[in-house]
Amino acid sequence: MTTTQDVDSRIASLFPTAAQVPADTQVAPDGGPYSDGLNYLVDGQVKRWTGKTEDVKSCICIRDGEALERRVLGPAAQLTREEALAAGDAADRAYDKGRGVWPTMRVQDRIEAVSAFNTAMVTVREPVVRLLMWEIGKSRADAEREFDRTVVYVNDTVEALKEMERGAARFSRHNGVMAQIRRTALGPTLCMGPFNYPLNETFTTLIPALIMGNPCVVKLPRFGQLCLAPLLPLFAQSFPPGVVNVVNGQGSVVAGPLMESGKINSLAFIGSSRVANVLKKQHPMPNRLRSVLGLDAKNPAVILPDADLQAAAKECVAGALSFNGQRCTAIKLILVHRSKADKFVSILSDLVDALPFGMPWEPSAKLTPLPEHDKPAHMARLVEDAKALGARVVNKN
Repeated sequence: MTTTQDVDSRIASLFPTAAQVPADTQVAPDGGPYSDGLNYLVDGQVKRWTGKTEDVKSCICIRDGEALERRVLGPAAQLTREEALAAGDAADRAYDKGRGVWPTMRVQDRIEAVSAFNTAMVTVREPVVRLLMWEIGKSRADAEREFDRTVVYVNDTVEALKEMERGAARFSRHNGVMAQIRRTALGPTLCMGPFNYPLNETFTTLIPALIMGNPCVVKLPRFGQLCLAPLLPLFAQSFPPGVVNVVNGQGSVVAGPLMESGKINSLAFIGSSRVANVLKKQHPMPNRLRSVLGLDAKNPAVILPDADLQAAAKECVAGALSFNGQRCTAIKLILVHRSKADKFVSILSDLVDALPFGMPWEPSAKLTPLPEHDKPAHMARLVEDAKALGARVVNKN
């Protein structure tokens, strides 16, 4: 429990009382705990976990008189090594050294299965959007965009495969050699997306692997671990057993044993280089492990002397602070020509000061609560460190 004396009173007043939470944002129909975080998917079956759990605490606090307390959304399964290895075994059986039903299925049939899943996925848009709002603090508009972008991404992937297949049907000639290129599955794939886009970027690892014939194990991120729960029955009904497996829990307990088993042929991971290196080293034969990685990012913006400073600052604010800056593609460094630096900083500061704080369901909110519980204190330490090294704070708020 945190009293409002411990936080800025302006920030405390932004959080709602229980009575002020709109009914159309609740993750459970009665406003109670969300229980589907106990579900996981292995070998075509949605199973209910009865072992160790972890309370998923929202980044949104509920205000009760003079106190703030994080809303507990519900329990999440903390699977063990045994369940992780069962998921890996299911994917391995579905692959069957390339002879399984899914990898040997006609491309058109795989496309139809993925397209049918995508059509079914649209029916759970609202529950997924609400989970994104409550668990990671994504605004409703951003959560809806993430869901809709994911649906479009699946369709675009299907179309890309169709085009690839049309090209593969033809022979090509190079230096007098006639050739036809055919692509085949690589084998069981471990897919891991990041917390900031737990739906969209998890799917950017899963869908390409899946549609090419690779059975997959999806390891959910620590934050955003609930948003795939509504999709588990749809995975089970859309794909053969073992083709899609979804597990949850601590990375060292779940992902580590999967890699150590040697049954993972491909790693599709979006996150930090540190974690990627740990995962790859855990594989008994890293020389044959295929890795598709999206790691770290230092994205600069460069403001030249002839730039429209108002337009440039507006774009920098959007690029740096969309979803509170929690994007791998977010602008992290702005390089401004010395002759324009002071004016640009003034404009940028005013635009940042004007960004409204709020709850994810408020249409005007541009800055929302952070999902990582210790992140505000960490960011405050970074500011103090920068000031100690000569930086100055120019924002009024």
